[in-house]
Amino acid sequence: MNELLRGLPQTSVLLDCEFGRRLAERYTREEVVGALRESLQQVREGLLNGALASAPDFLDAAFFDGLSAGIEAKRRSSLRPVINATGVIIHTNLGRAPLAPEALDAIREVGEFHSNLELDLETGARGSRHIHVEALIRELTGAEAAVVVNNGAAAVMVCLMALARDREVIASRGELIEIGGGFRIPDVIAESGARLREVGATNKTRIKDYERAIGPETTVLLKSHCSNFRIVGFTAAPTRRELADLARARELILMEDLGSGVLIDLAPYGLTDEPTVGQVLREGVDVVTFSGDKLLGGPQAGVIAGRRSVIGRLKTHPMLRAMRIDKLSLASLEATLRLYLAPHDPVARIPVLRAIAQGLDVIMSRARGVADELARDPTLDVDVIDTVAFVGGGSLPQQGLRSVAVAARTDAISTETLAARLRAGRPSVIGRISDNRLLLDMRTVTDAQADQLPSVVRRALAG
Repeated sequence: MNELLRGLPQTSVLLDCEFGRRLAERYTREEVVGALRESLQQVREGLLNGALASAPDFLDAAFFDGLSAGIEAKRRSSLRPVINATGVIIHTNLGRAPLAPEALDAIREVGEFHSNLELDLETGARGSRHIHVEALIRELTGAEAAVVVNNGAAAVMVCLMALARDREVIASRGELIEIGGGFRIPDVIAESGARLREVGATNKTRIKDYERAIGPETTVLLKSHCSNFRIVGFTAAPTRRELADLARARELILMEDLGSGVLIDLAPYGLTDEPTVGQVLREGVDVVTFSGDKLLGGPQAGVIAGRRSVIGRLKTHPMLRAMRIDKLSLASLEATLRLYLAPHDPVARIPVLRAIAQGLDVIMSRARGVADELARDPTLDVDVIDTVAFVGGGSLPQQGLRSVAVAARTDAISTETLAARLRAGRPSVIGRISDNRLLLDMRTVTDAQADQLPSVVRRALAG
């Protein structure tokens, strides 16, 4: 063992050999040295723990080919596209909403050149980035004014900082929610500098609970749409109109964190529990916050819409600059919002809405096409099964969408290994495992991706 370890070459010797010099011509010296040291350490550890009986031939071309492959792997982008076959349309871990072609074109156009991000082209004076989407948001929601920040959590934070710092915010205990990443409403209120006053019980809060809690320091009544869970059974909650009437009577601000921010009625597609932004504002809410990359179907953004007097206070708050939206997201958001205007059909153009609205016959046809191709491999057991897909992204947790999946398994490798190989492939494929079968849900797979799937699966089977 000691003799094997002593026989390991020095990095400088490998660098000076013919293959080492060739490698140094293709890559930086730092990359080659790092790869050599990493490989030598792996060999050293393998000899010590018994995983290797002997060292490789360090002066063989195969050894340096392995180093080259390792360097190339490190050079590849860490962030890359995946095929979402999970059946979760707005998957937070997979980047939430895919963008429409028009939104991607806008990013390219604005990103490639300088733009009038904060320049008034008519006067030549400094302008505001918010004008590029404010009129669109007002038209699509009925809001008097709007402003956009870089994400949904920032939207809630800047509202509370501007409207309730050093003052009191009243919220129902049943709406003190936590969403992904540990985002908790009570924590956000505390960090904003406001003070939280909880009212009611977890399952029941009445308008009188709010009335009794209002004091001289109260400035905001906060409602949070429970988009990612439901409390059912013995429950009660005041309506938005009741809260709006109370807020107006006591000269308070009624704010709602809506979360998903859908702009069109999804009831025709069987989804009935998600109010539109326009509906929320019509029911008397003064200011509403929602995300751009959920049901709206755009980029990451936090949209704030509501009364002009309230939005005006936000526009002058110093933290708005720290949370401002960048030019690429703004361009993408503007392009996405324009798809909601005639003559466009947002359901046809926006990928999230298209995935929700597509018919079961379309999904079934896609699944059968993939299954027929996979069934050509005699080692694969393939079936087409009914499944339930979900909107995801903290939206409509109890309402599933009928879907169809391709179910596959093989005796050659475990289902877990097959799933791991698909994740590691290019493109990566993310499915789910159920009853020892890999399920590829076709509601979240596009036609173009479905064409790729059979060859990707075959490569994964081959290792």
